[in-house]
Amino acid sequence: MKIAVVGATGLVGSKMLDIFTERNFPVTSMVPVASAKSVGKTIEFKGKKIPVVSMENAIAAKPALALFSAG
Repeated sequence: MKIAVVGATGLVGSKMLDIFTERNFPVTSMVPVASAKSVGKTIEFKGKKIPVVSMENAIAAKPALALFSAG
């Protein structure tokens, strides 16, 4: 399942990513989303470095599920 996490670079967003891994959630593709200042940075998810994208790029990726922890 392709999942987008808005606020992925923040405390709550990074905890969500940890829980997905701990609980073996069926994530086939992760789309980390954050503010403009974080776009282009990378996060680690299941041992892979994934670039942070803008909201526009996340929408274009058409995730099956989007979780929001922006604040």
